[in-house]
Amino acid sequence: MRTRILLLLSLGAALLLPWAGWQLVRQTEALLREGQERAQLGGAAALARALVATAGDALPVAGPALFVHPLQRLPLLDGGGDEFAGLERARSVDGRLSLVLGEQGGALYALVEVTDGSRVRADALDPLGRRGDALELAVADPRGLRRWRLANAAPGALQVTGDGDPSLAPVGEWQETADGYRVELRLPRGDGPQALSLAAIDREPAGGERSTSLAAAPGDRLPLLRRDARLDLVLGSLVPPGARLRLVSADGWVVGGAGALDATAAEATPAPAAAEAPEGAHGLLYRWLLAPPAEAGPGEFDGDGARLKAPVVWQALSGVAASNVRAGEELDAAIVSAAVPIAGEGAPRGALLLEQPSEALLVLANRAVFGVMAASLAAVLLAALVLFAYAGVLSLRIRRLRDAAGRALRPDGRLDPRLPHLNATDDLGDLSRGFARLLGEVGAYNDYLRTLASKLSHELNTPLAIVRSSLDNLEHESLPSGARIYAQRAREGAERLSGILRSMAEASRMERFVAGAEGEDFDLAELVRGCAEAYRDVVAPRRIALDVPGGRIALHGAPELIAQALDKLVDNARSFAPEDGWIRIRLRAQEDGAELAVANNGPPLPARMQERLFESLVSFREGAARGEAPHLGLGLFVVRLVAELHQGEATAVNLPEGAGVEFRLRLAGMPRGAAPAG
Repeated sequence: MRTRILLLLSLGAALLLPWAGWQLVRQTEALLREGQERAQLGGAAALARALVATAGDALPVAGPALFVHPLQRLPLLDGGGDEFAGLERARSVDGRLSLVLGEQGGALYALVEVTDGSRVRADALDPLGRRGDALELAVADPRGLRRWRLANAAPGALQVTGDGDPSLAPVGEWQETADGYRVELRLPRGDGPQALSLAAIDREPAGGERSTSLAAAPGDRLPLLRRDARLDLVLGSLVPPGARLRLVSADGWVVGGAGALDATAAEATPAPAAAEAPEGAHGLLYRWLLAPPAEAGPGEFDGDGARLKAPVVWQALSGVAASNVRAGEELDAAIVSAAVPIAGEGAPRGALLLEQPSEALLVLANRAVFGVMAASLAAVLLAALVLFAYAGVLSLRIRRLRDAAGRALRPDGRLDPRLPHLNATDDLGDLSRGFARLLGEVGAYNDYLRTLASKLSHELNTPLAIVRSSLDNLEHESLPSGARIYAQRAREGAERLSGILRSMAEASRMERFVAGAEGEDFDLAELVRGCAEAYRDVVAPRRIALDVPGGRIALHGAPELIAQALDKLVDNARSFAPEDGWIRIRLRAQEDGAELAVANNGPPLPARMQERLFESLVSFREGAARGEAPHLGLGLFVVRLVAELHQGEATAVNLPEGAGVEFRLRLAGMPRGAAPAG
């Protein structure tokens, strides 16, 4: 537990300092932003007062208005409206009517789109007096007010009726769309319209009609706004160096602007080399850690846009000054924006937006960031050195415990519970003491199991001899026929018990014999061939298939023990193979020794038994027949002892598709010159 707490405390101490420093820099940078915003608001308010005093008549009127866009080329009046693509539209409240105005060559052009699900079409001058869907247009200019009704029975040239001189009537094209109709028109040259009203009349098939207009009330005329060169000139004289100044109407239309964002020109004095704005990797770190978020959405502060949608602008148009700091899209500087309302009668006439990049904000924040980074790096390096030193010592102690655990099993099978760090007071000491207790208990239990067979054999021999002698005496007595049956059964049981004791004693002797065997050089292939020939009569009528290489397979080991192991495997295969079955003996040379396998076509092994077959006193046989000695599973245990003596292993696998079982004995050979254990 103490080791874990120490590591957690060290890691927490290493990470706490950078986090605390980063939080401090963030708070400081937030205060710097707030100061910059307040200063920007004060400057924008002063510029707004100067603008009102300088260009009072040119300022936009309060309330909604229609904006006239300058067109790049002369529109082709075909009803397509390609020349108006991408321009901001004015829409009715229900969205059924939209209008975009443009100006080219002194003439006013308009594109009107109407959503109308019920199509009732008729010309404006229908000879039968029929009325259908139509547009009602009114234009006010210095010559007065003129009204027209625009309606077509089919796509084509615009049909117009109204008051005034017909030569001053609008001309254009009416086109049907999937959800209504589109009208592209041109108003003739003149002194220029000053206000305009537009309404869409939707004639119902049943005879009724409804009207949709752009203004709040049908018939209300909306003034026309344009980008005013006079305002551009006045704003150009007021804009600070490196800043951008724009005047918007009550609807957010940009009616004047001047200046461009320039971080270099915005600074009053050049920054020293040590205080330059972050660039390269420093700039990336600043933008990742501290740069203000890009709060503006796409196009909200677009310098070329005809309408501004930034929240600070709309807050100022509601009568409340607003400001924000955002990340520059192309400049390595923060951009401070402030919008103040232009006072009017009852409602603001517009808003003045001042934007200015500030490298000073980035320079100060950059200094703080890299100061904290340097201090944090030193602290983390120091903590890392301490942790690495502690981890190195801990790793060394763990390796010592691992090596001692690997040496705990002696060559003779006994366990050595002596381990390092038994007197340590930390977690590793507790682990070492736990391992020592476990090894001691396992060693005591192994010693008990190792001597169990000989103990049982010794303890049971005497009572078994008494039982057998008593049965011998009973045979000389006159017993009833029923009693003789029970006496015979008792003798058979005693004989089986005697066989068990002999097998256990044989296993104990075999284990001691295997442990004390000495190795010699011999030909394993010749040994297997000789044994296989002797097995043919023993396993008959079962067939024996021998698969042994023709050459010599040299091995250093105990040939008598390998022959006994092969005897056990063949006897086991004979027990399970049917009388008309087969037994296959296979030998293969390997890089580090040889592999001896004995297969038969008996029943497959259950999965639960494959890992325990080679343990002592474990047998796969369900039971012994009457009068037959029980199988204690000692044969495969001897096979495992022989394999381990020759630095190998014994395994059992099921053949593919249930064809049988194969026992494999991998032999690497006994170590040369090794003293026999025991």
